[in-house]
Amino acid sequence: MAKKPAAKGRGMEKGLTHYGDAGFSLYLRKAFIKAMGYSDDALKRPIVGITDTYSAYNPCHRTVPEIVEAVKRGVMLAGGLPMRFPTISLHESFAYPTSMYLRNLMSMDAEEMIRAQPMDAVVLIGGCDKTVPALLMGAASAGVPAILAVTGPMLTGSHKGERLGACTDCRRLWGMHRAGAIGADEIDRITASLMPTAGTCGVMGTASTMALMAEALGMMLPGGAAIPAVLADRLRHAEATGGRAVAMAAENLTPDKIMTPKAFANALRVLLAIGGSTNGLIHITAVAGRLGIAVDLAAFDRMGAKTPVLVDLKPSGRHYMEDLHKAGGLAPVLRELVKKKMLHLGCRTVTGRTLGQDIDALPPPWPQDVVRPAARPLTKQGGMAVLRGNLAPATAIIKQSAASPKLMKHAGRAVVFDGLADLAARIDSPDLDVGPDDVLVLKNAGPVGAPGMPEAGYIPLPRKLAAKGIKDMVRISDARMSGTAFGTIVLHVSPEAAVGGPLALVEDGDEIRLDVAKRRLELKVPAAELKRRRARLEPPRHQGRERGYLNLYLDHITQAEHGCDFDFLRKKKATAKTP
Repeated sequence: MAKKPAAKGRGMEKGLTHYGDAGFSLYLRKAFIKAMGYSDDALKRPIVGITDTYSAYNPCHRTVPEIVEAVKRGVMLAGGLPMRFPTISLHESFAYPTSMYLRNLMSMDAEEMIRAQPMDAVVLIGGCDKTVPALLMGAASAGVPAILAVTGPMLTGSHKGERLGACTDCRRLWGMHRAGAIGADEIDRITASLMPTAGTCGVMGTASTMALMAEALGMMLPGGAAIPAVLADRLRHAEATGGRAVAMAAENLTPDKIMTPKAFANALRVLLAIGGSTNGLIHITAVAGRLGIAVDLAAFDRMGAKTPVLVDLKPSGRHYMEDLHKAGGLAPVLRELVKKKMLHLGCRTVTGRTLGQDIDALPPPWPQDVVRPAARPLTKQGGMAVLRGNLAPATAIIKQSAASPKLMKHAGRAVVFDGLADLAARIDSPDLDVGPDDVLVLKNAGPVGAPGMPEAGYIPLPRKLAAKGIKDMVRISDARMSGTAFGTIVLHVSPEAAVGGPLALVEDGDEIRLDVAKRRLELKVPAAELKRRRARLEPPRHQGRERGYLNLYLDHITQAEHGCDFDFLRKKKATAKTP
């Protein structure tokens, strides 16, 4: 008589399909898997799943097949059985209406496939912006030992001897083209030089930010965040990741044992110190929410006031991600934060050791100028500030490290765009009533309004002002901004306009006051007038609202301060918060 599998089981015995007979379920599974050519010896090994996020639509993930093979090699060398399986793949430029709209869908795909298929551990292969948080969110919910490997940043390109890196230089050069300083033929030639290799954006965009935060969080082997995609080191790191996954399965080192409130605080500290993307705050909040951990934005703001920006990288500084790799990756950043006693060193990581032990084991430092010493930072305060006021009763965010100092305290007349279509139709009109001291306001570009909270917060400067040499203006929206962008831009205004937030009430000519030092964002309009305007508000209408994923999305999406996750995927009640 066939032996009945254990209730939970390991390897092929794990997560048996419900046929009403566990023994038959295991028998049938083994019979079918034999069709894949596996031996009995292979099927007795611990199983390590590998998320295959390759897609022909995702150039950031062009090297995923190589990474998968390296991970498989590491798993087999450690005595495990690697099992690659596909998941959704998202690229920022190839997802309509925005990859953020689909991030939660990818997280659900990852969670359910990790849970549904037999695996004792899983290697998460991410890269482009939303793939890393989606995989971490899914793994956090699935509860299987998990370890992250990223595709890594691309190398820089060159045009007429000028070093270029996606995508900060994309935005800068496109802005010059809009202003008439670069012609159509030259902008086409530049296009062929901006992305010379596979990999994620080579600046401190969202992909680089999330990779560095994930390493600080403890979910990636040390040294993995900054290795360029096309270097051999990237494959060696992947091989080590596969080997470590086998050990994590034996140790039952699940994500909740690594991603603790203090570990999230470490990730947030690094977010500030690297001058990272504002998207990183939304994504890490979503990951934490899956584990019942609330990100304390007031504590984050206090942290920012004391955390210097140490990484001299575009868009806040001069260098590129390949330079950070040559400087030692995240290691010199962590060392400087240790000197200032800004990290929780007792947090456990995927290595099985503590973060402090991991830092002690890093290679010795060497002279470099990409990561500044804490005594001589790029800026004395962290890259972000949390704003509040009658225009942002919940919160809003500004990336102060990429803003113009002269605009950090500013009052101006609102020039309002009611949505993305209105912005596209009027921003370059010669008849637009706008001056350099005005405040550009974009409504209905938040999680519900757009939908999907696109990276439209980088509102382009009106063409007629750009042509006069204006480089920056205060811009305010309920949208997001790419980490590759720069300017005095207030984002994530919450509640958003589409759900009746005060942003919906702003009209042309209203006075708006920004005071970053005081963390204030104010709309100077009498309360009685705002009440009259609110009575005229109409809820947004979304074509296709009656069915499918859009229907699910609009019914359950949360606001920015809750990570824009679905309410039913977050833990119902936070049981802890970040220190």
